[in-house]
Amino acid sequence: MNSKKYNKIKLTISIAETVLLFILTFLFLYLGYSRRLSELLYSFTESDYIVLILFSVITTSVISIVFFPLNFYSSFILEHKYKLSNQTLLKYFTEGFKSAIVSGVIGIPILILFYFILKEFGDAWWLIFATAMFFISVILSQLFPIVIFPIFYKVKPIEDEQLKERIKTLAKDAGLKVQEVYSFDMSKNTKKANAAFTGLGKTKRIILGDTLLSSYSKDEIETVIAHELGHYKKKHIVKNILYGTINSFVLFFAISLLYRYSLPWFGFSSITEIAALPLLTLWAMLIGLIQTPIGNMLSRKFEYEADRYAIETTKKPTSFIQTLNKLTEQNLGDKEPHPFVEWFFYSHPSIRKRIAAIEDFIQKNGIVEVPHLQEQIS
Repeated sequence: MNSKKYNKIKLTISIAETVLLFILTFLFLYLGYSRRLSELLYSFTESDYIVLILFSVITTSVISIVFFPLNFYSSFILEHKYKLSNQTLLKYFTEGFKSAIVSGVIGIPILILFYFILKEFGDAWWLIFATAMFFISVILSQLFPIVIFPIFYKVKPIEDEQLKERIKTLAKDAGLKVQEVYSFDMSKNTKKANAAFTGLGKTKRIILGDTLLSSYSKDEIETVIAHELGHYKKKHIVKNILYGTINSFVLFFAISLLYRYSLPWFGFSSITEIAALPLLTLWAMLIGLIQTPIGNMLSRKFEYEADRYAIETTKKPTSFIQTLNKLTEQNLGDKEPHPFVEWFFYSHPSIRKRIAAIEDFIQKNGIVEVPHLQEQIS
């Protein structure tokens, strides 16, 4: 099956990139190249912050060059091979350039803030930085739909008034006031389809990919939106923020201890040595091996709850199941991944398990199907 092969290749490349990054970062430290680069930069300036920025830009650029063949194959060649991409080569590089600029604009100030906290608060840096990252993440979540997302996609209100009213009614039932429902030109890059509930506070938005609008009926789209609103109604957004905050504090605390303990292994003596900072990445990657499956288990639980909410509110389980199957086929999802792969890597349950859970929920709760409007959005 194409979907099996496609997902196996994507997963293999992802694992290979992670392992290779870990090895290269370890060798960069162990062989002394990190210290040499730092000393070279200090020969041009005495400013720790300028050295930090140049050190980060150089190492990030080298990593990008080294990993470019794998990234290009995975995100461009493979997507075209399986007829999932609409991107031209020029568009691929343009989007990549925009992504790099946005990452730099956001990442460099955070990097400077991190180093300032590291210098000012010493071993307590993890507590201050984790607190700062909580507020930064909230701000970015608010800015994402109105500032960041439009950099990459054209966002506009959907034109179908009937669909818009149905979505607004669903939102109202979920306790959410929606002024407008938006679409974005997802098709400029991919043939895949998706929808999302994004933003916080006054920037909350429901956005639908134009690929979803062009290929799915109103009933099908309604069930997708009901699922997304289920995350809001079940307070998954708040719970994810809480989990992410706790996870962040635990992560930074563990990294701070391991970082301080392992500095002598590579000939470093101070936590503020710029040449030692890549060691933070090594520990973050290792701790991530533990945190990833835990986070994914919680995410899968939320997905089941959102599925049940979609069925309860729309009373259209047939449309929802049909939509899940269509989305899986359109996006070349693996309907039955290996149990370990699903447990470790998947933030969503496999479609086979989701559909089985939906059918079980329908049977136990006596859900009665309502009449369908199968017309397709034009």
